[in-house]
Amino acid sequence: MSSKPPTEKLPSIFSTQDIVLDTAYQGIDNKNWKSLFRQAREANVEQFIEDLFTGKPVNNSENRPALHSALRNLDKKPVLVNGKDVMPDVVEVWRRIEGLCNKWIGVTDVIHIGIGGSDFGPRLAIEALAHVPDIDSRGMRMHFLANIDTAELNRILQRAHPNSTRVIIVSKSFTTLETTMNARAVVKWLKDNKRNDVQISQALFAVTANVPAAQEFGVAKDNIYPFWDWVGGRYSVWSAVGLPIALQYGFDTFKEFLAGAQAIDQHFKTAPLEENLPVIMALCLLYQQKKHQIKSYAVIPYADALDWFPKWLQQLDMESNGKSVGRDGMPMKYSCPVVFGSSGSNAQHSYFQLLHQGLEIIPIDFIAIREPMSHLSEAKAHHRILLSNCLAQAQALANGKKTDNPNNTYPGKRPSNLLILPKLNAFYLGALLALYENRTATLGALWNINSFDQPGVELGKVLAKPIEAALNKGEAVEANESIDAITAQRINLFINP
Repeated sequence: MSSKPPTEKLPSIFSTQDIVLDTAYQGIDNKNWKSLFRQAREANVEQFIEDLFTGKPVNNSENRPALHSALRNLDKKPVLVNGKDVMPDVVEVWRRIEGLCNKWIGVTDVIHIGIGGSDFGPRLAIEALAHVPDIDSRGMRMHFLANIDTAELNRILQRAHPNSTRVIIVSKSFTTLETTMNARAVVKWLKDNKRNDVQISQALFAVTANVPAAQEFGVAKDNIYPFWDWVGGRYSVWSAVGLPIALQYGFDTFKEFLAGAQAIDQHFKTAPLEENLPVIMALCLLYQQKKHQIKSYAVIPYADALDWFPKWLQQLDMESNGKSVGRDGMPMKYSCPVVFGSSGSNAQHSYFQLLHQGLEIIPIDFIAIREPMSHLSEAKAHHRILLSNCLAQAQALANGKKTDNPNNTYPGKRPSNLLILPKLNAFYLGALLALYENRTATLGALWNINSFDQPGVELGKVLAKPIEAALNKGEAVEANESIDAITAQRINLFINP
């Protein structure tokens, strides 16, 4: 009687560029992994990846490619859009950014005005790289102005020096309401501080696809950096939107940031699905979604430098894949879960009670860095405690604990990934962001969702216009075709408190 040969156990640890992904606590066995990879092939993920990088119109609702990968294509290999190689234009922007870095002298403050994708990426990068030990920095004060609430504007204007401030206005259309209103307020501040028109024009820079609108606003043509319709806002930090990174930390650091992302792109394009980190991360989430009907997931970077990372990821995932209909216009059974998170170990003292003992199973991505982020004498000891907490939380969530006291019982079987970066610098920050960008795109392919448009953000903008007009008029309103009865009542609460 012959016995069956032992089933080969599929690996749970994957790596590229010294980045390690450990999926052991996902609880996915060989049979399910094989099924997941079969689903990926049935969803034509491999063809989707090829289409993504070769300029096919993967944004089918707007008939556009999604070629943010071209922005970090440091090899300068041709990338065609409608038969035209876009790389010469990209390279020209690199040349101009480097030139600006070399001549931007005596600047104390930079006010970067943008919202959404024009804000999250550069804000995250500036904050994260500020923690890199011994990084070469100009030490300028980088102010990010996004909110239309004047509290943020006022705080910035109280700190900035008008005579040595530069202003970067970032808007693809140059019509974004929050951005243009904030930009006008900053220009007024410059005028109020005795800056003349020539000085103001020299202080203003713009990143936009609408060059005429930027010029009409008062930005000199030489200070306008182009944006292309094949780049979505939430994927734009690799473009001139990332100017603050180069200006603060130097063009070489900006290139390292691009190089990290390019390395992940190469891996995503060439690795088989069974070894492809973005694909494997996407399949982990898909598995938990189908098995447990999860409605949310958490990302917990055990690095204070990455505290902004979950906020960046919220836009990336939920604006890309937070949809109820697929590419074919049909209703979807699955789409993007709610994304939340913050840096560990702070997060443990906030919502980890829910993660351990709540009714809902919430998968987690733990992100850890091998090296401490400072040269303090206490750094190694503190970092050892930090990593211990990261590993312990994953173990406790997975294994749980049974006791006679229900209050002290942990159900366990809470899935998680562990992502390990060898260090946090510009290269690995770029790699981390590109890893999640490509994972988000893979999820869109698996769900048959267009990850590159965002029609859901428009309705509220349209409805805000008649409401603002009513508030400005200052008279009681009644419900009409633009304002429903409840909103009319609420408007009147502001007009007549």
